[in-house]
Amino acid sequence: MSHLTAEKKANIFKTYGENEKNTGSIEAQIAMLTERINHISNHLKKNKKDFSSQRGLMAMVGRRKRLLQYLTRSDLASYRSLIEKLGLRK
Repeated sequence: MSHLTAEKKANIFKTYGENEKNTGSIEAQIAMLTERINHISNHLKKNKKDFSSQRGLMAMVGRRKRLLQYLTRSDLASYRSLIEKLGLRK
């Protein structure tokens, strides 16, 4: 069962993808992955031996890293504003 409701997803897409229908924008995809990563990280703090979730988390982190690298190459200003909004790098 997903922790994200349809309303939460629509809100994320509206915030980062300009509207609810723009689910393919790089910014919206990165924001969704960040939300899922944060949720699984909190789960793993309580369940330290859940290795299958840990493996899925590493896959998501890698996917987000590749998308961020693509965004850096294609649009540096958008990359900088996105990491500031999401609070990824300090």
